[in-house]
Amino acid sequence: MANQTETTNLCGLNRKDFQTTINGKKTDLYILRNRKGYEVAVTNYGGAIVAMMVPDKNGQVANVIQGHDNIQDVINSPEPYLSTLIGRYGNRIAKGQFTLNGKEYQLAVNNGLNALHGGPTGFHSRVWDAKQMGPRSLALNYVSSYGEEGFTGECRITVEYTFTDLNELVIEYLATTNKKTIINLTHHAFFSLTGLGNPTPTVNDQLCEINADFFLPIDNTCIPTGEILKVAGTPFDFRTAKTVGQDIDADNEQIQNGNGYDHCFVLNKQEEGELSFAARLTEPESGRTLEVYTTEPGMQVYTDNWATGYKGAHGATFPRRSAICFECQHFPDSPNRPYFPSVVLNPGEQYKQKTIYRFGVTE
Repeated sequence: MANQTETTNLCGLNRKDFQTTINGKKTDLYILRNRKGYEVAVTNYGGAIVAMMVPDKNGQVANVIQGHDNIQDVINSPEPYLSTLIGRYGNRIAKGQFTLNGKEYQLAVNNGLNALHGGPTGFHSRVWDAKQMGPRSLALNYVSSYGEEGFTGECRITVEYTFTDLNELVIEYLATTNKKTIINLTHHAFFSLTGLGNPTPTVNDQLCEINADFFLPIDNTCIPTGEILKVAGTPFDFRTAKTVGQDIDADNEQIQNGNGYDHCFVLNKQEEGELSFAARLTEPESGRTLEVYTTEPGMQVYTDNWATGYKGAHGATFPRRSAICFECQHFPDSPNRPYFPSVVLNPGEQYKQKTIYRFGVTE
């Protein structure tokens, strides 16, 4: 199932280029192919998605996710979180500090003063145990040891990727712990609906709709201030579709703090944990669309504000704002904000979440 060669897949990736051994664990390339013949290519290093081959309105297939074409470039990417799994805590925790059960914890600090995305050796840089379960499904398993990156509790995590015949990438997350801990998992896919190029075009002209009446403002270190503000009358109002670039450089303190969009949107929900519509992105020229559905309360929208034009797969380059990320998750810095939805996981409980990225075309 995982033994496609470069001549038999759409993405042009060679399995051998993704095979190495890290700390005794083997990395590999897994290709998920639906009945329509479209593909998602994943490596078990960090759960990185390295290709996502979907059609435009004329049936032209292109890769719509940023990635690398060999394992060394994945490991050494200038963007360490490029289209990878994120954990044990997605997004930021102020100063890497939080209190749980009256005990203070200090995490690795790797983003200015703050902890970001589980730390420098978070889930994005771990080799996961992989099992392909048929042509369309891959299960990744990882045991995060007690004390890893400063987190308490041993966590057992399963992430399952399924690529359906509706061109949906379904990501399901499951975790348990043997000791009370915090957890906030997400996927940091960098979407480029135009397809990759040299240079990959910006996302500024793509139409974006976000199902959120509120967002979380941030300070100049990208930590939530604790407020929950209405999007109305701000650059963060995507309730009606507008281009990503319309307000991306607005004279607005929040835009300046994020160097563009790097904010958590509070998704509109009828009830906690329901699988509901979060966002829609439309690329007018190709007609490609992306819809996001999630059980999570929040979604970090990041417009690739710090990319430098570095090299990606097959000679592509990734300049500033050539991708957009929809990271479905709990809110940043939740352990320090008791009124944010809880990120605490207790022994005997299951952490569960589901996010769907559905690709389509508009005429």
